[in-house]
Amino acid sequence: MRAPLEWMLMSSPSGTDSTQVTGEHRDHGLLARITCPADLRGLGPQDLALLSAQIRDFLVAKVSRTGGHLGPNLGVVELTLALHRVFDSPADRLLFDTGHQAYVHKIVTGRQAGFDLLRQRGGLTGYPNQGESEHDVIENSHASTALSYADGMAKAFAVRGEKRHVVAVVGDGALTGGMCWEALNNIATSGNPLVIVVNDNGRSYAPTIGGLADHLGTLRLNPGYEKVLDLVKEALGRTPLVGPPLFEALHAVKKGIKDAVAPQAMFEDLGIKYIGPVDGHDIAAVESALRRAKGYGGPVIVHAVTRKGYGYRPAEDDEADCLHGPGAFDIVTGRATAPPSLKWTSVFADELVALADERTDIVGITAAMAEPTGIAKLMRKYPARAFDVGIAEQHAATCAAGLALGGLHPVVAVYATFLNRAFDQVLLDVAMHRLPVTFVLDRAGITGPDGPSHYGIWDMSIFGVVPGLRIAAPRDAATLRAELREAVEVTDGPTIVRFPTGSVPPDLPAVDRIGGLDVLSRTGAKDVLLVAVGAFGHLAVDAAARVAEQGYGVTVVDPCWVRPVPAELVALAAGYRLVVSVEDGIRTGGVGDAIAAALREAGIATPVRNLGVAPGWHPHGSRGEILAELGLTAQDVARQTVEAASRLLGEVRDDWLAARG
Repeated sequence: MRAPLEWMLMSSPSGTDSTQVTGEHRDHGLLARITCPADLRGLGPQDLALLSAQIRDFLVAKVSRTGGHLGPNLGVVELTLALHRVFDSPADRLLFDTGHQAYVHKIVTGRQAGFDLLRQRGGLTGYPNQGESEHDVIENSHASTALSYADGMAKAFAVRGEKRHVVAVVGDGALTGGMCWEALNNIATSGNPLVIVVNDNGRSYAPTIGGLADHLGTLRLNPGYEKVLDLVKEALGRTPLVGPPLFEALHAVKKGIKDAVAPQAMFEDLGIKYIGPVDGHDIAAVESALRRAKGYGGPVIVHAVTRKGYGYRPAEDDEADCLHGPGAFDIVTGRATAPPSLKWTSVFADELVALADERTDIVGITAAMAEPTGIAKLMRKYPARAFDVGIAEQHAATCAAGLALGGLHPVVAVYATFLNRAFDQVLLDVAMHRLPVTFVLDRAGITGPDGPSHYGIWDMSIFGVVPGLRIAAPRDAATLRAELREAVEVTDGPTIVRFPTGSVPPDLPAVDRIGGLDVLSRTGAKDVLLVAVGAFGHLAVDAAARVAEQGYGVTVVDPCWVRPVPAELVALAAGYRLVVSVEDGIRTGGVGDAIAAALREAGIATPVRNLGVAPGWHPHGSRGEILAELGLTAQDVARQTVEAASRLLGEVRDDWLAARG
């Protein structure tokens, strides 16, 4: 057994010391007794400090085995405990924007046992989930939405005459999203008792950027005006006669002190009371601020300064993302335990830099995800040609349109699930102007452990209707490089290049090429044309071999560019008796539907069988587990293809069997 690390000390934001965790060395007796939020309310300061340390140990130990969002949760331990001590969940509603910071909330609401299977099939989800607990409210874990939910809930309670509090925990990174400011504008005028906790760690995935970040940074670097008033009161209180009256006079001009010491007028000018900044790792300080906010009776912002990854040295030392969302890792070093492999993101990042070396018009954009999407590599080499716009996908798309209008070719790299938020901008701001913008969608398809809100299964259906937009789906590293290069050569409209998460499969060379189509395998007669979309190339070749064993001729093709449907594919399909498409996206409105429509429009009667992700909210689990449940394995595709062929082409099989005697 590994020997426990020595306890190490590090300074907290308030200057106090916090015990560094190892994940293995401490008895968790106090934590084991916490089964609901009410169990927290009788604890004293020493017990709360011990509990905080035990929670950090627990988080490091569990996440090191399963993977998950470690850094964000290490940073909100004291903040979450204070929230549950001051507010009465579930009567009071606690909403977590970007719910990956809700692990501590899950721990203190009776779900400790579920962490052994965190983000795994049958275990806890990585985000709030209504099916797990009455304490969980919203399951959508896209950033910048919680304030709008909170505004609506507070208004509902007011209409119903219910005296309940709504608390929204939102990060400084999420505040770079425009939806937050739309919500704040309405919250300010409502006057409802709504508490907004700004969890300000200076980061989203990476350090938070932009004017708002600079402003909050100013607040962090200056003492809060409450602290100034406390110091003044303490000093003047010792001065007889003059002290108390002078302090009251200072209170009368507190607005001036606020502006001079901590310029939080940005929030108060909206009409929202501001408290802070407070040390988010000082439970007493956070509780004091929350109790004042709770008693105010109107909208209040509590500005809590925290450290992402707080208390675990490897997370603190990880400058890239503070171990934001690692896979399984070694507790002592914080390093991944899985062997290194070539990742899709790395292939894209390398090729983008190569393109930028060749073309000065290539620029990159991302939405608070420079490292996860690979744009960071371009930033390091060409810092003036790469832009992180914060959690603002809508702005990213229209900013890209502006860059294109200015003579550049922007490459916008985001997760597939997040581009959904910018459909209107892609449609009207980019495509309608026929602008050369390339959107690179990482984590396309079923991503697995993060669950339905993060599955990138909608893009080919949603964006397939955009006039003039072309979608490429590479199957391996070689085709990713080639199709990215083809995309940035397009000058008369937008392009999308999409690929899944994880390791890149071995290159799968074409055995033939028909126009823009890659033929991946060809066996026997022209019975079945199997159309493989993107990373399903290997699966389709494997399935085709199984189908051929049943006596049917199969040709596997990869269209490479899947939307609009290539004319060569339509012409080729006319010579086959059955077309089967297999894609890692929603079937409804997907590539298979588009192929069927194209054949109908061309007057081609060849039937089409679409295999893809069934519409619905599919639970979390590994990518392999989810695909197996969806019938998207080589064996399942072969079985469904044979079943369809046997119904449509039964006579072919009869002839084959007769020939074999």
